[in-house]
This record gives sequence, structure tokens and C-alpha cells, in this order.
Amino acid sequence: MAKQVPSTDDLPTYKLVVVGDGGVGKSALTIQFFQKLFVTDYDPTIEDSYIQHTEIDGEWCILDVLDTAGQEEFSAMREQYMRKGDGFLLVYSVTDLQSFENVGHFQTQILRVKDRDQYPMLLVANKVDLVHLRRVSEEQGRELAANLKMSYIETSAKDPPLNVDAAFHDLVRIIRWVSLCDADCLVI
Repeated sequence: MAKQVPSTDDLPTYKLVVVGDGGVGKSALTIQFFQKLFVTDYDPTIEDSYIQHTEIDGEWCILDVLDTAGQEEFSAMREQYMRKGDGFLLVYSVTDLQSFENVGHFQTQILRVKDRDQYPMLLVANKVDLVHLRRVSEEQGRELAANLKMSYIETSAKDPPLNVDAAFHDLVRIIRWVSLCDADCLVI
């Protein structure tokens, strides 16, 4: 029997933003998550938005995901979508050292736009299926995540996908945890 989705009016909406350099697989991850298929041809994204009702840890919610442009010529649009995001997937490709090194710039810009020291973010090491082309180790990724004070996950959008759903769901868990903490944590 199919699960009954609660009324949309009652559901919390999480605006998730997928950021990172061009070619790291942001669109492939997003399309794999929403449509359960792997896109092989690379077509640079300007901006795509996807909405889905989903159940995470027994709680229904609406995910409003923005797949962003990684190309530098679209960087002027970044601050606009950074203002709207509740949480961010910071994606780099394990086959591209430069994309790994640029992650810190995205985090810095998000924190500046949000005017916060911390914000819900998840570091996503993508394309782990390309073992023979790997240039960034899991250890390096985990070390960067620790330095940036964020969680870390390794993914592959290729069939069969690895941790694609987990990445989006983990980010929602981080947002939920931060909102609970903000509500329940009093500074004395």
C-alpha cells in the first residue's frame, strides 16, 4: 500500500542549493536524485530548480533543490541564490584537484552572504566511481571537511548510484538539527 503524503500546507520546505565548480557532477547528482537516471553528456547548467515531496526519518517534507551554474561567467548569480538557501551541498569531483581546492571559496561566500560563522552545509566528494582517475583521496576530503567544520560524504551519480539520496537527506538532517539547536540552545 502506498504511503499517504500529508497535505502540502502542513509540510516544511527545505531550500537546498547544489554548488561547486563546473563539471563536478552537480546536475548528475540532482537528476539522479529526482529522476533516478544518470546523464552522460555534459551540458553546463545556468540554473535548474526541482521540487519533490519526500520522507526523511519518518517525517514528510518538500525539497526545493536549486542546481546552480559552476562556470565563472555565472558567478554574479551566486549571491542571489545563496541568500535563499536553507542548506548547501558543496560538491567537488575527486578527479579534479582544482574543484577540491575551490570548495573553501564557496563556503566563504555563503557565510559572507548569510552573515554567519556556520551554516548547514555538506561536503560532497563526487565521481568516486572513477577510481583510476582519482586525484583527491578520501582522507584529504575528510580533512577538508573537518577544517571547514562540516560533514562529508562520497557519492557517484553513475548507475548504480552511491550515496546520492543520502547526501540530500543528510543535508536535511543537518538543517533540522541546526534549527532545533537554534531553538533549544540558549547562550548563558
